[in-house]
Amino acid sequence: MSDSSAGAPTESQAVRELAGAYQQMTEQIGKVIVGQKDVVEQLLMALFSRGHCLLVGVPGLAKTLLVSTVSKILHLSFKRIQFTPDLMPSDITGTDILQDDPETGRRKFMFLPGPVFANMLLADEINRTPPKTQAALLEAMQEHHVTAGANTYRLPEPFFVLATQNPIEQEGTYPLPEAQLDRFMFNVIVEYPSRAEELEIMQRTTTVQQPELEPVLDGGQILKLQGLVRQVLVADHVFQYAADLVRATRPRDQDVPAFIPELLSWGAGPRAGQFLILGSKARALLHGRLHATTEDIRAVAYPVLRHRLVTTFNADAEGVTTDDIIRKLIETIPLPQEEAAAKAKRA
Repeated sequence: MSDSSAGAPTESQAVRELAGAYQQMTEQIGKVIVGQKDVVEQLLMALFSRGHCLLVGVPGLAKTLLVSTVSKILHLSFKRIQFTPDLMPSDITGTDILQDDPETGRRKFMFLPGPVFANMLLADEINRTPPKTQAALLEAMQEHHVTAGANTYRLPEPFFVLATQNPIEQEGTYPLPEAQLDRFMFNVIVEYPSRAEELEIMQRTTTVQQPELEPVLDGGQILKLQGLVRQVLVADHVFQYAADLVRATRPRDQDVPAFIPELLSWGAGPRAGQFLILGSKARALLHGRLHATTEDIRAVAYPVLRHRLVTTFNADAEGVTTDDIIRKLIETIPLPQEEAAAKAKRA
């Protein structure tokens, strides 16, 4: 989008519509989900950025309910896969079956689509299944199609994968490979509710009353809004700040903060920078703006970076988490405008 078109009435109207739709969506989700405002916002940011989410939280925090609720208010098809150690790749993608052709009387193979053929796919406890089955999602997440035999089948658009993990129980699990972790735009931490929220949850869920949800957007509208996200303006200094944050996580690079080589063995790759920019664009639109800021970058830094950083033994021994490292980076890496002002002052 050029500077001359930034103030075009149609685009300004689209931004207002998206901000209004976001407000409606949070109200509708609030009828079912108590609290979790940041989780809801990050999930919707990923959806409008054409990204996928990994939700990490203990059982009982309404992760599955949140996804099914979002699919209803967005009028999208929803499928759930419960990942288990005996799950096979074809159980996800689908398989060819032999059927009789009534016209010719001969048998032929026909593709039977799996649950991945949905707008929203919930991969529940994705680390419960072996890497071979986990990898069945890789092609679908990246290319939005599935290959079975000699044929390729397109997935419905929009397509969004939400995977969940239990951070407590690790026995009998298969940690996700780094390549697959990198496919997720956001790693969203679902925390325990506050005392007031927990009381409200108990009051809501122990009666016969069921909330009625109203659809806010459909698939076609979501695709248009996903296109609008890509048109959001990003100034050069915002790009520079995103690049500075990502490059500062790489312990083998020069001029990284002194604490990085001690705490990180591997840093984030280029996909992290791409998702920082896309996430900041989506956040700007959800808040009614046509331009992304460095504050947007900081807001999405945690869900974008936390699963792309590999900590060292020293960090693990001291109990330093990736969130702690991201927090130190945000405090250490100066904003480009602050750095420019400091240089001008020294001059």
